[in-house]
Amino acid sequence: MTTEIKFGTSGWRAIVADEFTMANIRRAVAGIAQYVASQSGPKTVLVGRDPRFLGETFVAEAARVLAEHGVTPVVIPEPAPTPAIAYAVRRLKTGGSINFTASHNPPEYNGIKYSTPDGAPALPEVTHQIETNVKALEEVPSPPDSGQKFEQVDVKPDYLKRLGELVDFPAIKKSGLKVVFDPFWGAARGYSCHILREHGVETATVHDYRDVLFGGHAPEPDDPLLGDCKKKMKETGAAIGIATDGDADRFGIVDADGTFIQPNYIIALLFDYLVETRGWKNGVAKSVATTNLVNALADHYKIRLYETPVGFKYIGELINEDAIAIGGEESAGLTIRGHVPEKDGVIAGLLATEMVAVRGKSLGEQLKQLFNRVGSFYPIRENFRLTPEVKEKFTEKVKKDPSDLGGRKVVQVVRTDGLKLILEDGSWVCYRLSGTEPVVRVYSEARKESDSAPLSEAAKAWVMG
Repeated sequence: MTTEIKFGTSGWRAIVADEFTMANIRRAVAGIAQYVASQSGPKTVLVGRDPRFLGETFVAEAARVLAEHGVTPVVIPEPAPTPAIAYAVRRLKTGGSINFTASHNPPEYNGIKYSTPDGAPALPEVTHQIETNVKALEEVPSPPDSGQKFEQVDVKPDYLKRLGELVDFPAIKKSGLKVVFDPFWGAARGYSCHILREHGVETATVHDYRDVLFGGHAPEPDDPLLGDCKKKMKETGAAIGIATDGDADRFGIVDADGTFIQPNYIIALLFDYLVETRGWKNGVAKSVATTNLVNALADHYKIRLYETPVGFKYIGELINEDAIAIGGEESAGLTIRGHVPEKDGVIAGLLATEMVAVRGKSLGEQLKQLFNRVGSFYPIRENFRLTPEVKEKFTEKVKKDPSDLGGRKVVQVVRTDGLKLILEDGSWVCYRLSGTEPVVRVYSEARKESDSAPLSEAAKAWVMG
């Protein structure tokens, strides 16, 4: 049986040598090639990768398959961040890009992201067409290696130049603060540290070498995995630690005292900072599962709020329309006005550094001030694995609108994506069933820190009840 290739919120991912095989890669790339060939736009596609195992081999095979199907490949020879590839798509006006990456997934995974000519992740109508194309392809033979040399492009210089236009590096230098950068052995190696040092900012790095096993765990810049970054910060007296995941579309930020500042808060802080320093008031976007601290700030500034389904492609559309100053997701993705319609972990870290430099206060201090101004918010995200029986029962349960949650009155039900229950005090719970595994993602946000754990327990009890 041929493997069914499905593109999720961020491309197709699978375990290498299990479903992520050369045969399936050829089918996926051929499906993309057919889609590009059917469009009226350019018949060229950028082909890039993160530093995962066999990435170079996959890129070479994809280039040959594209050429065989009448699409001209332009190869990016070195690992490159997803946002740098997105920027190159727009600058070079290609018919999109194929990026071999599994982002923050464990090292045994790889994947394919297809971005459209606007540099944004492909929307569902596009990926559905690609999936239909792939389904019709039982087998795609390996094209003969004719020794043909394909055009190559270095995406780094132009991308860094653009970052130099969007981030106030002179202000960072003037502050004299020190930075630690952790690329997690990933695609952003030589990016954030390079541009900071180029502008005279003292920057130390950890995990700044290729390791296809990512230290033996997922290349995810989350609190439990940032120990080396925190240690280096203590050694160097750094005011901030910035990190990116495997393909640098996600970020992780560590405050001066070693506290991990969750992405929800970074998105809200940067929204506030961009309004303050850039004067941008055209709008703000967040996924339905992202903190309502963003909502409170939008109300405070009288700025239009867009609440989207989960999946950055929806925020990307709003960036392309210049409808928003910033858009973000609680899963550590954001971008800003005038930039790529794609998650950019590199610019997130650099803007957070600028914000600390300009305001002269730690992120924790800035967050306290924000809470004092618009109220406090305490978000939690948890995953619960379900037995087949519980999943079946829960799937039916979420179709109905509950009137209460653990004895608390539900005042609003939102179905933008999954089921979101707004409670009387403004706290909320959101449930999203995974489309690929027996897991329910439970997001909760209390208005008081003391209520955070009880709300989370009530949310879990509703799943299992």
